[in-house]
Amino acid sequence: MSEPLLLQAREGAVLTLTLNRPAALNSFTTALHRALFTALDDAAGDAGVRCVVLTGAGRAFCSGQDLSDPVVAPDLTPGAPPKDLGHVIEHFYRPLVLRLRSMPVPVVAAVNGVAAGAGANLALACDLVLAGRSASFIQAFTKIGLVPDTAGTWLLPRLVGRAQALGLALLGDKLPAAEAERIGLIWRCVDDAALQADAQALAQKLAAMPTAALVATRQAMDAAQGMDLPSALDAECTLQRHFGSAHDYQEGVAAFMAKRAPTFTDR
Repeated sequence: MSEPLLLQAREGAVLTLTLNRPAALNSFTTALHRALFTALDDAAGDAGVRCVVLTGAGRAFCSGQDLSDPVVAPDLTPGAPPKDLGHVIEHFYRPLVLRLRSMPVPVVAAVNGVAAGAGANLALACDLVLAGRSASFIQAFTKIGLVPDTAGTWLLPRLVGRAQALGLALLGDKLPAAEAERIGLIWRCVDDAALQADAQALAQKLAAMPTAALVATRQAMDAAQGMDLPSALDAECTLQRHFGSAHDYQEGVAAFMAKRAPTFTDR
């Protein structure tokens, strides 16, 4: 039997999803898209999952779209109509990014090698990105006459500012993980040998934290990018009113006063 396109492993409340097309640098096919989306959807509905780790098998995280996949491979026959890449974005990449950004638990990307094109932006769509020192990020779209997708046009300027974002997107040069950390594109660069253990430790830490408040923090920061200051302050007021009456706040304060570890359960 052939290997599954997506590996799943559970350790306590942490679910690890591993893209598993190592011979193709974990590039996306229609089948891999469906497998990953389904796994994320299932995790979102599983109350026992409190953090997700996304990584890749072999020497790559994800090299983006598999250009040999029939949905995108150009038909070079004279007069053949072009492939509708907008259809691919609309039906695969857009839902995948929205699923990631609306997960009811934190998502950690453990970037273990090259992350190129859609693969780079898939990682950046996660909440926290750890990358091995030999990993790299490449906005490869202009190399084949395309523009950034998988939310690259939205994510890059918000992460590193317009100047850096345009430099990355227009030139499509390889960005080493250490430099990605330096300019604020990712959370941390770590030694390759420590990557998976560090990602698991981070995920376990997040899983023990107040999940609902973590997710609301992500949502509030995303929303605030399109708000003026008074609107952002109003949104914070609304959120604190809600979370101030929730179990996790009561538990957090009680644990602090009693000098014990809290047990958070809200999700």
